[in-house]
Amino acid sequence: MSTIHTAHASPPAAAAGRPAEGLPASLILLLGAGAGFAAASLYYAQPLLGLLADDLHVDAGAMGGVPTLTQLGYAAGLALLAPLGDRYDRRRIILVKAVLLVLALLMAASASSLPALLAASLAIGLSATVAQDFVPAAATLAPPAQRGRAVGTVMTGLLLGILLSRVAAGVVAEQWGWRTVFVAASLSVAAIAVVARLRLPRFEPTTQLSYLALLGTLPALWRRHRALRLAAVAQGLLSVGFSAFWSTLAVMLHGAPFHLGSSAAGAFGIAGAAGALAAPLAGRIADRRGPEVVTRLGAGLAALSFAAMFVLPWLPVPLALALLCATAVGFDMGVQGSLIGHQSIVYGLEPAARSRLNAVLFVVIFLGMASGAALGAALFAAFGWMGVTVLSTASALGALAVRVLGARRG
Repeated sequence: MSTIHTAHASPPAAAAGRPAEGLPASLILLLGAGAGFAAASLYYAQPLLGLLADDLHVDAGAMGGVPTLTQLGYAAGLALLAPLGDRYDRRRIILVKAVLLVLALLMAASASSLPALLAASLAIGLSATVAQDFVPAAATLAPPAQRGRAVGTVMTGLLLGILLSRVAAGVVAEQWGWRTVFVAASLSVAAIAVVARLRLPRFEPTTQLSYLALLGTLPALWRRHRALRLAAVAQGLLSVGFSAFWSTLAVMLHGAPFHLGSSAAGAFGIAGAAGALAAPLAGRIADRRGPEVVTRLGAGLAALSFAAMFVLPWLPVPLALALLCATAVGFDMGVQGSLIGHQSIVYGLEPAARSRLNAVLFVVIFLGMASGAALGAALFAAFGWMGVTVLSTASALGALAVRVLGARRG
């Protein structure tokens, strides 16, 4: 196995013994697939919440704890585990986390009560942070001039995994039951672990700090880099609306006037996946015109897409479903494009601290995700879909304000 000497001044690709023009396509595919299958684990349960409530004999509202604990586990895992990528060989960390994720998914598959499923959801969130070890690996391996494109390509795999997981989960659950979904997910992660062990190069640590000292640098990074704070807050706000939509969509479609099953709810992931394909384009724009442009365009598009849902109650069912699909495409393009811009900003701040910078960014993002899941469920129960629409639109407008006002004050 080759070793990546990220502490050296030479470009990462050259230091690894590869041509400076970029990463091999097979390695990009591995990184993207690994990020995708790992991140998908966070979302398999979302289109199944109606089925899970019926099978476990609990109120549908109580199922909001499943996505909430998954996102909180992910945020905690990012804060406590992701910084290890700067201290230890990232390849080894990926393999250990992948094994833990396989076990957590099997734990979910065997859950016979809501508390057991909630515990499994928390474990899935913690171990699925392996997805965020693949992304900084791409940033480390890529030459600086192609970093945005490389990160965008790997993020496409991650985002497709997130969005298509809902499609796969819905279809598989209706055909073979929801437990099969988690078993199949565990097999996919196990397969990635085997290939990663064979193909992924070793990474040389960029710091010798102890674990506690490493964690202690996170607040310092937050204070030191205003660009990191702006990126985290803006993307966190976008994540509130993103999570509120996807966490309540299946429950909304399960009831009147739609009365649709889990496969129909999961199929909306196809619409979202179309939006995720914008990630490589966003990476190229970030490389050529700067990431600030991408962040503003993304937040603005997300706000417009969420606002379109205000007319939903006055539309017949077929048009309402079409609008929901269009909204999913629009806001996913906006949210994911903005994320690529924010990652390009953050990864350029301190190359030796990429894992920690990535951890800070995604802790805030997934705190937003967890807040969106909890607030979305509460607002949906109290005010119906309009409550979710107001929350999503307001959070996206807040993100746009952060980017515009932040740049003016900078």
